[in-house]
Amino acid sequence: MLRIHGCRFGTPLKIPKLLVLGPLVGVICLAQRPAPQDLAQTSLEDLMNIEVTSVSKREQKLSEAAAAVFVISQEDIRRSGATNIPDLLRTVPGIHVAQLDANIWAISIRGFTDRYGDKVLVLIDGRSVYSPLTSGVNWDQQDVPLEDIDRIEVIRGPGGTVWGANAVNGVINIITKSATATGGGLVSASAGSQGSAQGLLQYGGKIGENGAYRFFGDHTNIGNSGSPGGENIADGWHKSHGGFRSDLNLGANDTLTVQGDLFESREDQTLDTVFSSGVPREAILEDTISVHAGNVLGRWKHTLSNGSEASLQFYYDHYDRVDRGLDENRNTIDFDFQHHLTWGSRQEIVWGVGYRTTSDHTARGYAVDYSPSHQRDNLVSAFVQDEIRLTSSLSLAIGTKLERNSYTGFEYEPSAQLLWKLTGRQALWVSASRAIRQPSRADFDLDADVATFPTATGFGVVQLEGNPARKAERLYDFEIGYRAQLSKQLSLDVATFTSYYYGLQTQEPGKSFYESGDPSQPGAPVYLVIPFLFDDRAHAHNYGGEIFASWP
Repeated sequence: MLRIHGCRFGTPLKIPKLLVLGPLVGVICLAQRPAPQDLAQTSLEDLMNIEVTSVSKREQKLSEAAAAVFVISQEDIRRSGATNIPDLLRTVPGIHVAQLDANIWAISIRGFTDRYGDKVLVLIDGRSVYSPLTSGVNWDQQDVPLEDIDRIEVIRGPGGTVWGANAVNGVINIITKSATATGGGLVSASAGSQGSAQGLLQYGGKIGENGAYRFFGDHTNIGNSGSPGGENIADGWHKSHGGFRSDLNLGANDTLTVQGDLFESREDQTLDTVFSSGVPREAILEDTISVHAGNVLGRWKHTLSNGSEASLQFYYDHYDRVDRGLDENRNTIDFDFQHHLTWGSRQEIVWGVGYRTTSDHTARGYAVDYSPSHQRDNLVSAFVQDEIRLTSSLSLAIGTKLERNSYTGFEYEPSAQLLWKLTGRQALWVSASRAIRQPSRADFDLDADVATFPTATGFGVVQLEGNPARKAERLYDFEIGYRAQLSKQLSLDVATFTSYYYGLQTQEPGKSFYESGDPSQPGAPVYLVIPFLFDDRAHAHNYGGEIFASWP
């Protein structure tokens, strides 16, 4: 695909120019945008001092983070040529990105790759985007204009102490730019093979003397994939996305951010499915996934007189997704309070509390159902992390997250991180932590017909069923890392880990039985059912290492 990254314009508008890059792509730019900062001219020392927030929920230098962290910067995004977030994540060491068709990705960190990636927590500006139905992420719904991303922080390894459940193998934190950094207009367009085309229109301006805003709208069209035999596969899709962000300085000590999105998508897929309402009917068919979603988020930050900082975040998220005939309608409300303070001359403490409630309504799909069809789940949480400077070169961070969820009750996720600055350019760190994957609706309430088979007297059905006795999957992780700027041109980041998993999901056979078809239909057949129940009888040991070097 050929792509023209956005052209910015301000006031007054300049004379339009037409840029044509060959027969496949063209775009009208109302003015050239200012040349972006070239990170190739930035020293490695400055790169090592990039501030990250995902490790401890406070700003700290990358060189001082006792975790395996990678940052995708604005310049990395501009140079990548990527047109979506999954393709951007391919540049991160330790992340596995597999594209299953034109609209489905499987993304994982340190193994356990599946479509939903239920051991990686993904956030967009502090809003969790995992699905409580599956504990995974529907990547086709996560659409952020790449031009508006400030950075993507990726933690390889557990982040449960500050982020909570599902931050088992890692955290992907997508952070967008402040509206103050996106003033003026932006036009971006691209086109390429597979019938693909993208377009973005955006405009930002000032709100009085102390605020800024931006509005955007984009549309993407992806055509069907081709098969080895030359036929088209039904997996094309169309999506439209609009949103806004405003940032206000309410005074010397207060800031307010309000942002929101509306999203719509229509996607094709090819299914091999059983039809529960007409067993033993089973067929391969072309089906449509439709998504209608929206959210609004507000974040207030306040600096207290003693220099400590407090923030309060609220968001409301709604989506209606129809996939495999199953209609999921979900509403989520989340409150999060956080306080960062310095205690004495050696301790920095971050603590917070949170509350989330999510409710859904589901309607039976072709072969999948949830019982009950309506459920409300609540999550109450609190965390604290204390970083103690033991000496001028040695620091220890200890903390834990406490949660109470509607499935397994009380859970805890502690961690300890020790950082030793060997020199001003080298650091060695070790960590130990516990993290959990909270069960989802699918673990407890799923009822799915997955296959049919012939028998001597008729036919049988293989069913997959949820298990209300499921426990949380648990991880005990131990890591050692080394980070150094070896010369003016060479930096090195090494991480090794050994991880022990308990209570991993299994499918255990149940006692078979006979069931009759729809009683309202005369002559409904009686058939054999072989059930398999979700359980948590598997354990695993995962170990490995990651090496990343930068040499401009």
